Amino acid sequence: MQNRRDFIVNFAIGAAGFAIAPRIAFGQSDPWTTEYPKVLARIKPPKFPKRDFSILKYGAKADGKTLATDAIAKAIAAANKAGGGRVIVPAGEFLTGAIHLKSNVNLHVAKGATLKFTTDTKAYPNVFSRWEGMELMNFSPFIYAYEQRNIAVTGEGTLDGQADNIHWWPWKGNTRDGWVQGAPRQHGDRDQLHKMMAVPVPVTERVFGEGHYLRPQFIQPYKCKNILIEGVTILRSPMWEVHPVLCENVTVRRIRVETHGPNNDGCNPESCKDVLIDECYFDTGDDCIAIKSGRNEDGRRLNTPSENIIIRNCIMKEGHGGITLGSEISGGVRNVFAIGNKLDSPDLWTALRVKNNASRGGVLENIFLKDTTVGTVSRSVIEVDFNYEEGAKGGHTPVVRNYVVENLTCLTPNMAVDLQGLDNAPIYDVKLINCDFGTVKKPSIIKNVKNLKLQRVKVAGKQVTELT
Repeated sequence: MQNRRDFIVNFAIGAAGFAIAPRIAFGQSDPWTTEYPKVLARIKPPKFPKRDFSILKYGAKADGKTLATDAIAKAIAAANKAGGGRVIVPAGEFLTGAIHLKSNVNLHVAKGATLKFTTDTKAYPNVFSRWEGMELMNFSPFIYAYEQRNIAVTGEGTLDGQADNIHWWPWKGNTRDGWVQGAPRQHGDRDQLHKMMAVPVPVTERVFGEGHYLRPQFIQPYKCKNILIEGVTILRSPMWEVHPVLCENVTVRRIRVETHGPNNDGCNPESCKDVLIDECYFDTGDDCIAIKSGRNEDGRRLNTPSENIIIRNCIMKEGHGGITLGSEISGGVRNVFAIGNKLDSPDLWTALRVKNNASRGGVLENIFLKDTTVGTVSRSVIEVDFNYEEGAKGGHTPVVRNYVVENLTCLTPNMAVDLQGLDNAPIYDVKLINCDFGTVKKPSIIKNVKNLKLQRVKVAGKQVTELT
């Protein structure tokens, strides 16, 4: 028994190129009563003048075949010029290319309306964007805004990206997503972008888009403030669904994401501040929610963490991770509050997940997860993994500290926790309070963790003082 414990609990701390993170003590004050209300009070959705601009007035046709791109752009320009209002997509099917929002405009997709995004790649001209945490010029996201204020996408309608095993998804390079030998795929462009970032090549010279194979995101506000994404259903995205970057004051509320393509993450706030993800439904082909802050050199150059993030009352089904931090997390993340979330699917890998390594680095701290209900997961309930992808290969210290899980229940997980720090970069200060992991199939893995605390933790109905 002692040998097994020594194997799975390793507190060794080395010094081979890593700076050792100082411990953060668990304070006496409760962040849920001190900090959480302050963050929530700052997040306020934008309001819009009571003016409506129907895209029908500007020439759009509800036949699902005629491109409405110009009509939508004209309606957005008119609303913006008038001082703001709603651009109405009425009931019916409308085909469009890239939509670029302007300040004070709410794109309202009404009940019974479907915006179908064309599979013609030429309909998405290059814009300044981020792709897997790296800056570049690439295909415009389907709905995009740059340096705008007071913008929204709302309504009870549907946004259909029309991606499938013929369009967009094969570029991932997986046969299950439609790729066949000899067909184009993203590998070469992805490697080239990595090299450009490392040199570094100026972002304006990192030109991809048409003739290249880096898939666009669905909704991406970039360097925007006061954002609302509410009510819409999102289907069949090329890759990430809702991806605010370098934004402030973001509300994502009651959206429904159902898409199982490659890298089809549900909501990925990246280097954002004051974000609320509230009452959403995620059934995805990758992480349901993944908080990010840039990859490697770009993340460290911009040095902008994601901070003050609230995730509450969401339902998460299929996906890789439910509430995830990483892996493009080099700018760090702090002050995350998740409460009242429900996760359940045999095809959900992990409920609460952290992905980092010595190539990414970054400080991830003050993560508070409370009142979480988990049905089943295929791997572990909680995973903090520094061995992700490159693992220990790199000179940057991955840091996780002050990660607190309180009031968690799970029925039938494969494993309770999988916590894997590195020999020279342990995970610090993980606290599990009042957690019931149900009946597990496999023992937990705990390697290189410093100051793991258990309070009222049960496995298979029995209270335990350590996880083995």
